[in-house]
Amino acid sequence: MSAGESQNGKYAVPTGGLGLKGPVERPAPGTLALRGDLAHIALAGKHLAAHYVIPHERVIGSDGADVMLNTRDDSPVVTHFKAGTRVEVLDVAGEWIWGCLGPDGPSGYMKAHCLAD
Repeated sequence: MSAGESQNGKYAVPTGGLGLKGPVERPAPGTLALRGDLAHIALAGKHLAAHYVIPHERVIGSDGADVMLNTRDDSPVVTHFKAGTRVEVLDVAGEWIWGCLGPDGPSGYMKAHCLAD
């Protein structure tokens, strides 16, 4: 895969210099696929993050998935993805994944076992 291609064909790595031209309003948690350390590749040039990620597309399993603000079982639920929903996985850490429906969200943490095999 070259630098300008993505695994799923939807997103490409931007070419040329990237930079922000001024202040950007911080989005509400659980909306844009943006954390301080990581952001969806489609947000490059619009929002600042240490790393930009081309997502891996997966499908939510038969029980659906609660999408949470952080990686705690008692975390507030942002939304619920129904079984069969296609999601974009941006980060995996142990039993948790961080993903979204697309760069504009919603985004959040889900248990990895909620993904279909």
